[in-house]
Amino acid sequence: MLIDDAQVRTLTLHRDGLELSARLVGPADGPLVIALHGFPDTPHTWDGLVPHLVGAGFRVLMPWLRGYTPGSVARAARYDLMAVSADVAAWHAELGGPRAHVVGHDWGAFVAMILAKQDPGRWESLTLLAIPPFGGGVAAGLWRYLPRQAVMSAYIPVMQSGWSPRLLTRHGAAMVRGLWRRWSPGWVFTDDEFAPARAVFTDPGMAWATTRYYRSLFTVARRPTREFSDILMAPGAPLPTLALAGLTDGCMSPDLQRVLAEHAGVQHAQLPGCGHFLQAEQPEAVAALLVPHLLAASAG
Repeated sequence: MLIDDAQVRTLTLHRDGLELSARLVGPADGPLVIALHGFPDTPHTWDGLVPHLVGAGFRVLMPWLRGYTPGSVARAARYDLMAVSADVAAWHAELGGPRAHVVGHDWGAFVAMILAKQDPGRWESLTLLAIPPFGGGVAAGLWRYLPRQAVMSAYIPVMQSGWSPRLLTRHGAAMVRGLWRRWSPGWVFTDDEFAPARAVFTDPGMAWATTRYYRSLFTVARRPTREFSDILMAPGAPLPTLALAGLTDGCMSPDLQRVLAEHAGVQHAQLPGCGHFLQAEQPEAVAALLVPHLLAASAG
């Protein structure tokens, strides 16, 4: 079951000199879910999951992160997670600012955590996919999993380098295709499933913008970088929180995800036979856990 594009509205929002885009689907009076994608991905990562959410009565907004569309690429723009969080807050306000559920995968999960910690009163619930909850002190047993995570994160210095955009665009985004395969080793995705990401990462401008996120991570002289670090390490938001991981995730250690979720005291689960892109690999299994979480939070 996939999302029907005929039922999807494309929205635009102008801020910071950029034209931001989002996809919106579902009943106008349904509780709002904001679903945030990560790297190297697009809002189409939610295509298999969204029908389950709409079937449960939810309205779903799926923004493109800045830099992932031609209209949101500008050399003078900021490409960091604090700027993206402000974009999502603006999208939320554009839709009237109802209490909403925020769901994030990869970069989107970090953005979801920022939003939840900044203003928990805006949100009904928080859901993190493939990224664990951070903050609230050091988890017991954390250190034993860090060496393995360092190996899994070896792509980050590559993304921070000046030649990363050229690497991403070469040979029809072959590097991105390789990351998908390594991070989700059991997922046999089709060319059609890869096509939206290929369109982003074969474009030199978008490839440049999307790699700027990694450049911003360690620029400690910049206030947004320090703000991000402070918020990330702060205690978790007082919201119903669900953390989901794939047991074969090749990007973020499943063991590390489990330890941090247990430390945070949040509801969590790990999906067997599933990697980093769990919402695209096993949308039915994700929906079986996510929909009850959203319904319970809405009722509460």
